[in-house]
Amino acid sequence: MTSKGRKKTSRRGFLQGVAISTAAVGGAELLKKEVADAASVEQEQAIPLQSTEFDFTQKSAALQPDKIVNSACQFCNSLCRLKVHLKNGRIVDVLGEPNDPVQAGGFCIKGPMMTQLVYNRFRLKSPMKRVGGDKGDSNSQFEPISWNEALSIIASKFLALRDAGEARAIANKTSGRLPRGTGSLVERYFSLLGSPNNTDVGPVCNDAGGNALAWTFGLGNFTNGYGIDDATKKEDLGSAKLFLFLGTNQAETHPVTFAYLLRSRAKTKAKLVVIDPRLTPTGAQADEWIAPKPHTDLALVLAMLYHIVTNNLYDAAFVKRWVLGFDELKKHLISFSYTPEWASIVTDVPASKIRLLAEAYAKTKPAAIFCNAGISHQLGAFDTYRCLTFLAAITGNIGINGGGCNFMHNTWPGSLNLPAIIGKTPNKDIALPVGPDYFAQSIISGKPYQLKAIVTQGNPLLACSDTVKVQQAYRQLEFYVYTGLFMEESAYYADIILPVTSGFEMETVYMRRDDRAIRWQEQVVAPVGESKPDWHIWIDLAHATAKLDKRNPPEYWRDNFPSSWKDYGNLWATFLRNTPGMGGMTQQRLSQRKEPLRWPCPTVNHPGVSTLYLDHPSWYEAAEALNPNNIGKRFLTPSGKVEIYTPQLQTRLAEAGHSALPSFYTHPEVTGKHPTIEYASELVKNPVNPQALTQKVKLGKISSGEVHKQYPLMGMTGRPSVVHFHSVTHWTYTGKQMNGVRLVQIHPKTAQTAGIENGDEIIVESPRGAIKGTALLWQGIREDTIFVPNWFGSQQKMAEDLTTPYYEAANVLIDQNYYDNLSGQQAFKCFACRLKKVT
Repeated sequence: MTSKGRKKTSRRGFLQGVAISTAAVGGAELLKKEVADAASVEQEQAIPLQSTEFDFTQKSAALQPDKIVNSACQFCNSLCRLKVHLKNGRIVDVLGEPNDPVQAGGFCIKGPMMTQLVYNRFRLKSPMKRVGGDKGDSNSQFEPISWNEALSIIASKFLALRDAGEARAIANKTSGRLPRGTGSLVERYFSLLGSPNNTDVGPVCNDAGGNALAWTFGLGNFTNGYGIDDATKKEDLGSAKLFLFLGTNQAETHPVTFAYLLRSRAKTKAKLVVIDPRLTPTGAQADEWIAPKPHTDLALVLAMLYHIVTNNLYDAAFVKRWVLGFDELKKHLISFSYTPEWASIVTDVPASKIRLLAEAYAKTKPAAIFCNAGISHQLGAFDTYRCLTFLAAITGNIGINGGGCNFMHNTWPGSLNLPAIIGKTPNKDIALPVGPDYFAQSIISGKPYQLKAIVTQGNPLLACSDTVKVQQAYRQLEFYVYTGLFMEESAYYADIILPVTSGFEMETVYMRRDDRAIRWQEQVVAPVGESKPDWHIWIDLAHATAKLDKRNPPEYWRDNFPSSWKDYGNLWATFLRNTPGMGGMTQQRLSQRKEPLRWPCPTVNHPGVSTLYLDHPSWYEAAEALNPNNIGKRFLTPSGKVEIYTPQLQTRLAEAGHSALPSFYTHPEVTGKHPTIEYASELVKNPVNPQALTQKVKLGKISSGEVHKQYPLMGMTGRPSVVHFHSVTHWTYTGKQMNGVRLVQIHPKTAQTAGIENGDEIIVESPRGAIKGTALLWQGIREDTIFVPNWFGSQQKMAEDLTTPYYEAANVLIDQNYYDNLSGQQAFKCFACRLKKVT
């Protein structure tokens, strides 16, 4: 946490101090120097400075701000307010919000890095079009063009495909970097065009958690909130007596909200249990760290359910009143013998530890479950999350302050609605199967039909699994529009490149997607070059399309995309008028608050909802505002109760090869022989995403284990450290300075077997391909598992300044054939691999 005043030397401070002096050395030398210096650093950590630290920027004529703007950090879901200090229109300092009790005045290392997106020599500053070179070639040639020309080229291509009867061949892929509400404009444009393939970032992030929550409780959202619940005036998540973290490294992914939980825990003495195959900074804070085999969390949770149900540790009163399908669940668990002893063989976690964990969770109330990508990035993600919702439901840990299923999710809660479209829109074909890699499949094979034009707001060359296949697809793609801040890897495949603004260059809202908390952020500085906010681009594209469309009058586009929406205040007010449940979230109210405001919030007098499904008048008011059919409902399912099993759920899921009551299966590249998954060529309607198709699956085939004869280890990918947030921070000086070397975590015994020493340059190979990295020997990881940091890329130009290596994407190692066919989640958390030293 960053703060003013007296402080001690920290490990982070040490890294900031040494990174500049070591920036010119290679990865191995950098790591070896850190290891050699570690002992003296640890001694320094405990020694306070000899005198009070003075801040000599204060009362400086040159540095005293003449304006302070309330913005927000957009590098993670902690939603830190950034009070940006300006001097003559230039950013001179960034501070936190001291009056937000969750943020407590702090932010992590990434907060000031927002400034480095503004003042960055690598920023894209004007639209460009391809004029030479092969797609994907780093020597591709682009020339600047005007916005009018760029948007006319895009509109012409889209209309030509539509007029040829191929509207479905046009697709868009949004990302989490988009300003809130842009997706609604994209959806509107695609409706007017007639394409069904407007897709979101969920399959590479956290869709499965939201899907599972919606099926069990009625809404696909993180159930509880950080800070005080304004409805009850009680602490919400801070009041938990047990925190159960599965596959979530909050210390590095949500550092400020995690710090709030730790401060709360210091008062309540709550127990923290972290389940993760490797010891992370989150696990280092835990009372207990449990390290199961990767991709086996479903077995662990099934065994916990078995122990709770068969030993009558569940909340019988809550189950009787609020839960449907408990008897079916009990019968299912017993019939499959999902005992702790069975799970211990699958997971490598002792049966006694599983029993103790189940008892601790069942007997402690309130208890809060937290999950993130460690669960989402499994091919059984939806089923694993569903079982976790069962765990909360049968113990009565849902709909109470301090409890719930706090599964990180990536989309706006519900939707942001615009007025009804004026005019008749074309009929749409069914969308492609969920999952970003079906774009590649469609382009290459033409099945079920071929995509010919794509717009992206992210970097699919780094985000999608099986990078080699995605590269092949984008080389073959007829027309590609890249929108972004920098010339990322994907930009070199583009026909048209559009520059966008960073967070400090626009007025918008930002959201803590965890607990549905929204904060208004003001524009700090003018857009860099000719860059535009994303929602401006889609409004302008609609107007460019109006000029060229021979089938519809100009009003068809212009009336549905009024220019007044370019003012974000007007656009937000439009969302409020048309979106149930958020009428109280006005710009004025959000701007005046020191703390963010949580959705749903139907009126300006409503406190906002911290705990979903709370048996409280404020929740019932919000639920009714969301849908009049919710009158009197506590849970927003068809029955108004928690739905573990119903015949309707079973029928819908069976169509895709699943069941309302999940059975255990895992990735075929998990070591040992386990039930796994087979994908049929048959495409069926996706029960979880009914707008799209999906492959039907068959569960239960036992894996052969053949792959491990050549690739004996299991690999996982994930965030490099707290310094980074996806690939964008690799374009900042601080990000590349502090963590520009890909450090592959390996257990010392595993490294010894492979002849690898700490700091060696190594190659990680899977059946799909190979990447390079630097060995980081780490006792805190399973011997059969390695951890490969993702989001490194081959075009991250800041590496040139700091002489750190350029890297291929980690997803070269991932098999795109294995994914969750319900949510589309990609299986980034297990791949068979082997190691060798670079000689």
